[in-house]
Amino acid sequence: MTLTTALRLYGKQDIRLETFDLGEIGDNEILADVQTDSICMSTYKAYNLGPEHKRIPDNVAENPVIVGHELSGVILAVGKNHQSKYRPGQKYSIQPAMYYPGREFEAPGYSFAKLGGDATKVIIPSEIMEMDCLLPYEGEGHFKASLAEPVSCVIGGFNTMYHYKQGTYNHVMGPVKNGRMLILGGTGPMGLAAIDYALHGPYNPKLLVVTDISADRLARAESLFPVEAAAKRGTRLIYAGVPAVTNDDLKAMADGVGFDDAFVFAPVTPLVEQAAAVLTLNGCLNFFAGPTDTTFSAKLNFYDVHYNEIHVACNSGGNTEDMLDALRLMGDGTLEPAVLITHIGGLDAAAETIAHLPQIPGGKKLIYTHLEFPLIALDDLAKRADENAMYGKLAEIVARHNGLWSNEAEAVLLAEAPRHNIPPKS
Repeated sequence: MTLTTALRLYGKQDIRLETFDLGEIGDNEILADVQTDSICMSTYKAYNLGPEHKRIPDNVAENPVIVGHELSGVILAVGKNHQSKYRPGQKYSIQPAMYYPGREFEAPGYSFAKLGGDATKVIIPSEIMEMDCLLPYEGEGHFKASLAEPVSCVIGGFNTMYHYKQGTYNHVMGPVKNGRMLILGGTGPMGLAAIDYALHGPYNPKLLVVTDISADRLARAESLFPVEAAAKRGTRLIYAGVPAVTNDDLKAMADGVGFDDAFVFAPVTPLVEQAAAVLTLNGCLNFFAGPTDTTFSAKLNFYDVHYNEIHVACNSGGNTEDMLDALRLMGDGTLEPAVLITHIGGLDAAAETIAHLPQIPGGKKLIYTHLEFPLIALDDLAKRADENAMYGKLAEIVARHNGLWSNEAEAVLLAEAPRHNIPPKS
């Protein structure tokens, strides 16, 4: 018997934390421990839609699925058909966008009864290995491997951008190098990852403008990515509040001609329309934010489409190559995924966190699947030190790391936080 404790989706707004038997692995399967799962807004959408979601099976009420797809952990046992590539003791991350032929919408965290991030143990099916979506992680700790998936989505977003030299039909993929870049609604977790990649990735924009409606979020983004540090790398970085900043203001920032590339990180109609309106000739708009409203739309000026040759790109996740890039860039210190994390919690906090995700401020909520403690903001650790000595230790470590989560903090948490004890499903 192989028991796991997991958060399972049974239908619309019906998720249950249960302990049950995974069974034994077959020759084509892998048994793995899960240590961390980073909760994604996509999981909130699946929670609300249930079987109406493209990735959720119609029979989920009878065959519940484990939620969570930004997971990391350690391989425990390997079926004989995969022992040449994987071994017990390896740390791993999983690319959920596996695009298995004939089952392109299926993904871990949505479609599988025995594989999802909000669990203590999982069985990884052969499809994941066949599509090269089980990715070894060589770095320290676990939380960065959980964040490889969201970071890969951002890298994929950059990779979907394209431009072309006028008079040719040859697309040049990616944002314009040394160009003018705009990130609208850009101080949520994915926006912060985009700022990080824009500043430290391969494109080195000469201008990067980041907007948001929240002055507090803009201030936090600037504390993480200071204007002065960007200037040393050759990027003029501007943080601007909306709706105060107008289209004319943005164009003026962009040398009066507009932006080569614009990313929209919030599904807000005025932001989409603003992005389109401030593009320069041959500019590209990336609508990154995934809306829950199936009728979401915005006006697009087709005069500009025709004469200014603007175009729209989008992506719903990254691919395996993007995720390998994310793991490499995090591993060598080029990118700092900890900027995404604002809250930590145990597995017992996952259900409430998912159900109320849009109402919880901040960035990523990181779940430690073997632990039992409530969701807590990193900023609140010091305030709660009197009730729990561990919170005080974590607050001191977070403060030393510029307000960010770290491998040092993770090690203390794993050593001192209580383990959960959920009774088996009857």
